[in-house]
Amino acid sequence: MSKNFLITTGGSGGHVLPAQIIFEHLSKDKNVIITTDTRGFKYLEKDISQFEIIDTPRLNNLLFLPINLVKILLLTLKSFLLLKKKKIGQIFSTGGYMSLPIILAARLLKLNIYLLEPNQVLGRANRYFLKSCKKIFCYSKKIKNFPDEFIDKIIIINPLVKKNIYNLKKSIKINDKFTILIVGGSQGANIFDGNLKKSIVNISKKNPIKIIHQTGERNIHSLTDLYSKNCIESKIFSFDKDFVQYIKEADLCITRAGASTLAELSVMNTPFVAVPLPTSKDNHQMENANFYKENDSCWIIDQNNFEEKIEEFLIDILNNKSDYLNKKENLKKLNYQNTWINVNQKILKIINEN
Repeated sequence: MSKNFLITTGGSGGHVLPAQIIFEHLSKDKNVIITTDTRGFKYLEKDISQFEIIDTPRLNNLLFLPINLVKILLLTLKSFLLLKKKKIGQIFSTGGYMSLPIILAARLLKLNIYLLEPNQVLGRANRYFLKSCKKIFCYSKKIKNFPDEFIDKIIIINPLVKKNIYNLKKSIKINDKFTILIVGGSQGANIFDGNLKKSIVNISKKNPIKIIHQTGERNIHSLTDLYSKNCIESKIFSFDKDFVQYIKEADLCITRAGASTLAELSVMNTPFVAVPLPTSKDNHQMENANFYKENDSCWIIDQNNFEEKIEEFLIDILNNKSDYLNKKENLKKLNYQNTWINVNQKILKIINEN
């Protein structure tokens, strides 16, 4: 079997980051290439030089469906030729419609296909390709919408994070300010730019806090100005590929519930308040958050109640840290055996034996 390996991904950072971690796990033993669409390209690390752009169109617009189907057929031909030219023997997909041409071409060539499902709900693309794949890597066997007939294909691994994260240690505090990291994910979150900032201002009048706030590019100046006027120490940023450095500084995170973000917070032992995006497909963000809540490792606030509850919640955390410290301890227990070596050996073992 050829050692040449292709990882297909694209779209949001939530798809691309796991692909890059898989790349890290495989690249020492195999020749690896990544395919992505133009949306996903901006999240790709600069040191990954082996990549190709496969710009798969969405199929959710009935008006353009005939044209987009033709495009997918042409991209499948392009993918077929790419797999032949690069002598690819195995495929890894992180899900999403972006992977469709590559997976279709891989099926034609009868290549080994592996899937990754980082969410607690089976993605629609992964569901479609379950029958064709050798194995699907998941973080739990309790995946919503997973067909019973394919349950034996599940391989349980610890949530994927970059190798360097395992060796990072929390920054040593140089002052007594409780640091709150606010994260909306790679797409940002408008709800965190609304009444939350008013609550932060109110809380800062009685408690020494520091804010690290992710927002959209257009909001950086206004948030910086607001925190500055209210004498709140802050760092404001949009997308940052070195996001983990902000986690190092944080005591608490308020975040959406993307699988990659929650995995990084968990491994870094940073308690978090999850505010799942209610419009996420099949409500997968709520299920992601519930995975940690069931282990008493996080809090969940429904978006509809967020603005009325968050201020009181933060005040309670600042005044009584017993529940907060309990969450930190449970995160530590949850990640007791989550090491780079353990994850790496499991992935390579499954791939090498098939």
